Amino acid sequence: MLNDLDLIAAAFVGTPLAGLPVGHGPAGTVIVADVDPDRLREAWRAAEALVPVTGRRPVLVTDDFDDSMRMSSESEPGPSEPELRAFAEAARASEPWLAYRHYGEDDEVVEGELEYYARCIAGVDLTGLVSDVALPVPRPALERALYDRVLADPDLHARVLDSVRFVTQTGYWYTPDSVLLMLLPTGDVRSSGYWVDFYGAETREYQYKLAEVLAQWHDRWDARLVASWGTMLQFQVGRRPAAGDEAWTAAGQLKGLAGNLDLSRWEVAVALAAGDAWFVHNRP
Repeated sequence: MLNDLDLIAAAFVGTPLAGLPVGHGPAGTVIVADVDPDRLREAWRAAEALVPVTGRRPVLVTDDFDDSMRMSSESEPGPSEPELRAFAEAARASEPWLAYRHYGEDDEVVEGELEYYARCIAGVDLTGLVSDVALPVPRPALERALYDRVLADPDLHARVLDSVRFVTQTGYWYTPDSVLLMLLPTGDVRSSGYWVDFYGAETREYQYKLAEVLAQWHDRWDARLVASWGTMLQFQVGRRPAAGDEAWTAAGQLKGLAGNLDLSRWEVAVALAAGDAWFVHNRP
């Protein structure tokens, strides 16, 4: 792992990060300042490609809401190697999806509510698709029936996808006014959760669970954390879930982590199979 700021800056030559100020950040991190908000993905990709050289995983952060997120001329110690190993082991042993579970998974749909759950965000009414479902019914069962029947109708699927695909495109991502690139003092995905600031992981126990989510999504979907804006996380996904069981499972996990994602699980599942930019929003 590179700790010398001059060597890190030298590694950026020929990339969108070339010439940007480089300094020490909190807890052993390195901060690259003045990242162009219009070139976020290019900056992150450059740093991600250099992980074999720097030994540091990159994540975009902002000081718009956090005065402690600032560059320093002095290095601040991070966790010791034994402490970081213990963190990663605790993360591996955690059960994130028992905690990150959307409250709607426990809902029951009763008479008079069917149209509400079967209406797509863009107004595509699918009530007729599930008019034969006996009520009351657990919400997950109704939504899975909706999802399966949408998949079975190519024309309808195309209409629904056209209305929901924005949630897996970078145009839906948030962009702060001030952008910093934080280089974490580890190349390990699971250990990187130690430094990720997220409203949905405010305690150490939830930090373990979030770290395990990062590792599982990286292994399963090649989902890499691009940005952490406090209440928002943004991921670049290299392997899209296939339509069907894979997309349904991934949609449930995304909804569990993103408490403020205002789409039904079946809509998210439709979108996930057609996009490579995941957005997580969890706010007070």
